Amino acid sequence: MGSAVASILVGTDGSDTAQVAVARAIELAAALGARLQIVSAYEPVPEQRLRPQAVRAPDEASQWTVNAREAVLALLSGAQREAQAAGLAAVETFARVGDAADAILDVAEEQRCDLIVVGHRGMTGATRFLLGTVPNRVSHHAPCSVLIVRTS
Repeated sequence: MGSAVASILVGTDGSDTAQVAVARAIELAAALGARLQIVSAYEPVPEQRLRPQAVRAPDEASQWTVNAREAVLALLSGAQREAQAAGLAAVETFARVGDAADAILDVAEEQRCDLIVVGHRGMTGATRFLLGTVPNRVSHHAPCSVLIVRTS
């Protein structure tokens, strides 16, 4: 990690767990004078679900993707405002299509982050029972140090 932490990345899906992780990442970035990057992911509609509906409602699938993206952008915008209210000037947000862990890892590599902050619970629906799939995968594959925040 070197002597200084220049950038901190945090993943969020809007859950209580993620909000605690975001708050901790904001505190750390403010204390260290670090850049903060906030990432969130949304799932595309699986293709097999589209085909039967495509005949009846061609716009429904694209509408769903747009709505998912809009929800993620609104979530990221709220987290960015929270960070700015805490006095952080350097805050960037990233909305990615696909898996939450992959999104966090990709952005961490692209942005050369020094620290990733995640909540200790999993961050996406059906995978939640797998003992925190997202923090588990991120901690094993991260290009930098990972802080797993205990959120309960």
